[in-house]
Parts: sequence; C-alpha cells; structure tokens
Amino acid sequence: MDLDPLLLSRIQFAFVISFHILFPSFTVGLACWIAVLEARWLMTGKALYRSLSEFWTRIFAISFGMGVVSGIVMTYQFGTNWSRWSDIVGNVLGPLIQYEVVTAFFLEAAFLGILLFGRDRVPRGVHFLAAVLVATGTVISSFWILSANSWMHTPAGAELRDGRFFVTDWWAVVFNPSFPYRLAHMLTAMFLTTGFVVAGISAFYLLRNRFLDHARVGLSMSLALITVLAPLQIFLGDLHGLNTLEHQPAKIAAMEGHWEGGARAPLILFAIPDNEAEANHAEIAIPALSSLILTHDWDGVVPGLKSFPVADRPNPEILFWTFRIMVGIGMVMLAVALIHLVQRVRGKLYSPHWFHKVLVGCMPLGFVAILAGWFTTEIGRQPWVVYGMIRTADAVTPALTGGAVLTSLIVFMAVYTVIYGAGTYYLFRLLTIGPARLNDEDLEVPAVAQGHQPKRPLSMPGESIEPAE
Repeated sequence: MDLDPLLLSRIQFAFVISFHILFPSFTVGLACWIAVLEARWLMTGKALYRSLSEFWTRIFAISFGMGVVSGIVMTYQFGTNWSRWSDIVGNVLGPLIQYEVVTAFFLEAAFLGILLFGRDRVPRGVHFLAAVLVATGTVISSFWILSANSWMHTPAGAELRDGRFFVTDWWAVVFNPSFPYRLAHMLTAMFLTTGFVVAGISAFYLLRNRFLDHARVGLSMSLALITVLAPLQIFLGDLHGLNTLEHQPAKIAAMEGHWEGGARAPLILFAIPDNEAEANHAEIAIPALSSLILTHDWDGVVPGLKSFPVADRPNPEILFWTFRIMVGIGMVMLAVALIHLVQRVRGKLYSPHWFHKVLVGCMPLGFVAILAGWFTTEIGRQPWVVYGMIRTADAVTPALTGGAVLTSLIVFMAVYTVIYGAGTYYLFRLLTIGPARLNDEDLEVPAVAQGHQPKRPLSMPGESIEPAE
C-alpha cells in the first residue's frame, strides 16, 4: 500500500496543533483573569481574591507547561516534514517567530517564577505586576503567531524570487490584510473559552454547595465577561467573514456550500456537499439570506465553487460542517449571555440549578468552537500553503516517506495520550479540590513563616489531589 507523505504530514500537523491550540486558547484568558484577581486582592486586601488567584494560578501553571511542550513539537515538524515550506517562507516567518520569542517568551519566563513562587517573597504590588506582565506576554505571543499565520492567508509586503520570499515592507508583512480581523476574533474566542470554564467550575461548586463565596465571585465576573464578549464575537465574526470574502472567496464558497453563487444566494442551513457531483444533497436553505449576510444586500453577488478551477478549491465536505459548528456554538454562547442577564435582573443568578447545570455542560464549548474555527480557517486555505502563491504539495520535505510519517504519527499519538491524559487528569483533580479556604486573619502571618510555601512548580503542600467531599 502506498502511503502519501503529504496527506500523512497534514494529518500529523492537524493532530499536533489540535492539542497545542487548546492550551494557549485557555491560558491567554486565564492569565488575564489571574491579573484581574490580583488587582482585586491588591485593592481590597480580601483573602477571597487571593485564594481564587492562587487556585487559578495552579491551573494556569500546568496548562501553560503543557502548551509550551506541545508547541515545541510543532517547530520540529517544520524541519522534518515541511522543510521546503521552511526554506520558501523562512525570510518572512522566521523573524516573526523570533519576535515572539524575544518579546513574549522572555517576558513570560522572567516573571512567571515570581507569579508562581513569589507570593510571600515580594511586595503585593510586585506580585501584581508579575501577573500583569505574564498576561501581557501571552497576548503578545498571540499577536506574533496570528500575524505569521495571517500572512500565509493574505501574503503582503514580500515578493517571490527564485523560489524564496524576500521582504519588501515589514509593516505590510506584520499588518497583512486579514491580521487585524483574525487577531480580534481569536483573542475574543480565547477570553470566551476561559470565561466559560470559570463559569462552569463556579456553577459546579454552587451545585455541590461548596466554596460558595468563591463560586459567586467567579460566576458573576465570568458571566459579565461572556455577556459583553458573546455578541461582540458575532460582530467580529461578521467583519472577519467580509474580509475573507474579499481575499479568499473560494473559502467562503466552500463554507457556505455554494456551487453556483450569484445574486440572491440562499443561506444553506443543512446540506451534504458532494465534490464529485458538484452539488448538495438534502439541502435546506433560506432564499437570499446568504447574500444579505455576506454583502449586506439582498441582491448581493456571492462566489460559487464552480467559478474556481477544481485544483484550486478547498474541500466543502469538511468546511461546511466545521463552520456551522463554530457558528452554532456562537449562538449558544449568546443565549447563555441573554439568560444570564434575565437571571441577574431577577436577582436569581445564584439560585436556579437548571442554569448552573447548563453552565457546567457549556464548559467545553469554547474549546470546540476554537477547534472548529481553526479547521475552517486552515482547510479553507487549501490547496495553498501561502494563499494563491505556493501549494501545500510543494511545501513538504522532498525526501520524506509515508512510512516515516506514519511511524512518527503513531508515536505522537501514543506519547500524547499518556502525557496529556495524565495532565488532564491532574487538572480535573485540582478543579475538583477547589480553592483554599482563607480568612483575612489567616494572612496576617506570611505563609512562608508557616512553612506553607511551595517548593516545586506543581507542589501543593498540605493538600492531596484526592477531592475533599
């Protein structure tokens, strides 16, 4: 049996990045949440905020570590599986990734230690500053990574000479046409992901009648954030879609399941796209609505897949569904925000158990939406690795064999199952244990004087990972 190294390399990269993207998607928002709690602790001196910050900092430390490790694996893949890509785009993307290391990783590495171990060794203001700088580092990291990724979708500021890109305008490279939309959309998705995790855990504690003060603070603040960001994300998604329509019309046609395109195009709610027949099966659609959404005009003209050569089309059989999963989750998030407003106005935010059960069930929604959105973005760029200029088939390592990729893929799956399975189990245990019960008078004697200072990154003196019932 012939093994296609290109297809297997794409599967391997999709597998690795699907693991990796979950962790920064969570930690970017979580770092900012910790900085907010530290600010509240600094301003009020209430032990409740310190306890919450310590609890979420433990979760952050493990998630951050797993995210870093999974990211390193990807950089090795650039050399082993995608050496032609590295050679072709190295002059452009190499410096962007280097800027991430210099500006973000250095910042995070310098102050993460103070955040984790400096609680009672530095003044409160310095510890708060460390939390802010770690959060800033995670956002800066997202800035550079999304700039590099966006450039492959909307290349600008560089020219292709003798098979390699050379930069002609760095500002145009960094702030390429899709970057502002992609950055705003992704950062909002990250904050929503964290918001739903905090809301879900807080609702879980309320259902179990545990850590009630911590749960009320977490629930109130996270739902307030979700209520602001959920409608904002729909607005940003619309802007991002209009930008994609302008620069990647074939992707929009595949996402919408449009084969013919044209004016007054219907919004297809359900269909089974068929590449061979170039048609949809079992289609359910609303007339003209797609034209209104995409062009803000009932008579607007939208692209159809048949207007593009077969070799230049992304696969609508996958895109059609990943896009709808992402949009569907966005609608659920908006519904949660509206229900929260009603419950808050009625003064029953902390009492209806059915709503708390809904929030617990919604905890994974942000992660699923980010994965669906990421697959929509990247599969929609195919068959190009640099849109319209370099095909993915020309980016794979020439000497790579299918057997080698399959072997490494199986090893990755086995190792990831063990490492990330254990890490996820540990995270769930910490979430089940919950925050420490601190009183304001407990803080009069520094923890270090009581011998309660952690000695290792993951240590929890005086505690077991067995949940306390």
